[in-house]
Amino acid sequence: MAAVAPAVEPTPTPATTTGRQIPIVCPGHTRPLAELQFCSISENDSDEKQQRTFLISACHDKMPMLRDGATGDWIGTFAGHKGAVWSCRLDPAALLAGTASGDFSVQVWDAITGQSLHSFPHKHVVKTVDWSLDSKRLATGGHEGVLRIFDMSQPKKEPLMFDQSSEEKVSISKCNWLDNSTVLAAGEDGNIRFWNVDETDPSKQLTKVLAVGESIRDIELLTLSSGKRILTVAAGEKVTFFDIASGQQIKSHKMPIHFKVEGGASLHPSGKKFIAGGGRRGGSMALGAG
Repeated sequence: MAAVAPAVEPTPTPATTTGRQIPIVCPGHTRPLAELQFCSISENDSDEKQQRTFLISACHDKMPMLRDGATGDWIGTFAGHKGAVWSCRLDPAALLAGTASGDFSVQVWDAITGQSLHSFPHKHVVKTVDWSLDSKRLATGGHEGVLRIFDMSQPKKEPLMFDQSSEEKVSISKCNWLDNSTVLAAGEDGNIRFWNVDETDPSKQLTKVLAVGESIRDIELLTLSSGKRILTVAAGEKVTFFDIASGQQIKSHKMPIHFKVEGGASLHPSGKKFIAGGGRRGGSMALGAG
């Protein structure tokens, strides 16, 4: 299924029609994919900066994989999890990989050698992981309803922990670092909580709550070329865009798919279109693009 509509900024009418594109097929996984991430870094070669893009994939087959983002060529597999892998993230330098799993653990890997560097045990299924902008800390969350912050310079130290609610357990579906001190935790209660993880006073740690209204399946932060930062949220049957600075809703799109079980959305770097995948009636998967 497809829904065609402007995402955040108006789309100019194209002057020419592009030719048919043939997708690159990346075989290897044997079960459904749970998450994908592209990570681009600058490489210095003969004093000329070159861009290289990697693709990391989380899968229910327990075997997250790393590929060349341009060709789709397989680079390596991070072997070691005993349960489905729900989330995967390369750090901004693409030197470390973090994976979250149904085996109640988060693993940190050397993205060059594939070696497991650290294993962080949790008490329930871990659904999301994300690196701080300076690669020094790792945020995790899942069915426990606890946001954990691990310090990579002291991996054996107990993590900082932030309960999403003192009244009930609120599962965390996604977490994203806003800056090196602030983490966004999307809850299945329909709220996105902004946590200052450097604040020692518990009464001041929760700085803001953005109410979406329906169980949140996915969030994504993107900085446009204009400098504006956009938060994309997939929840219920809608994809909604927020100005992260003001917290104001920019646009909301009712989709022919839903995000009640799995799925997500991603805004194009131009801010003019987005893609979304989720479920439809009958339980099958559908794709939406706007």
